[in-house]
Amino acid sequence: MAHEKPLETLRRVPILADLSPTELQFLSERAVRRTYAQGDIIFSEGDPCAGLFVIESGRIRIFKSSASGREQVLAIEGPGSSVAELPVFDGGNYPASTSAMENTGILFISKQDFYSLCLIHPQVPLKVLKIVGARLRRLVGIIEELSFTTVRGRLISTLLRFAEHGKKTGNGVEVQLPPSNQELASQIGTVRELVSRNLSRLQAEDLIRMEGKTVLILDLNRLKAELEETE
Repeated sequence: MAHEKPLETLRRVPILADLSPTELQFLSERAVRRTYAQGDIIFSEGDPCAGLFVIESGRIRIFKSSASGREQVLAIEGPGSSVAELPVFDGGNYPASTSAMENTGILFISKQDFYSLCLIHPQVPLKVLKIVGARLRRLVGIIEELSFTTVRGRLISTLLRFAEHGKKTGNGVEVQLPPSNQELASQIGTVRELVSRNLSRLQAEDLIRMEGKTVLILDLNRLKAELEETE
């Protein structure tokens, strides 16, 4: 796996954006590079917090698990994102689990080194507060969706979100689903069987056309209208 220099990765992290080259160098010299294969657990909910994680390459999923093993994805993060800022500050355990969605490179910064940086640069904790605030708003949105919308509505909403980065063709917009219906179910807060059933219904209604994990959205406006009817 090809990596850029740790200094270049740290420069892209929002909470570190205003640091001088010398300060970034301080962190890069102390950052430990770790690599994870697809499916590897980076940390588990309830583990003691050891430090901050910065994604260098690849993508990770942050999720909660129930006692029965059902998962709810809280966020998917990619290169330049920092993870676990909150437990670094409040001294608690990791509040959720994190796993690699593909081969992933991580820069790990110990809690002690990050504390040292924050003591010298009070603007860093303020930026962390802004990031944590944005994540709290996202979590409120997830709770609202799970409480007040149907599986069909959440699935359509997810397809429309995928379409924002989809491939436009003469027949519609092509999007790629996650590798498994179980992963898609974890993202929208349901079970695999309901994902399969609702995808089949959307296809029977000529709203989408499926070929493996590729979905062709035939008419974006019609799909948006269906979403409004589910609300």
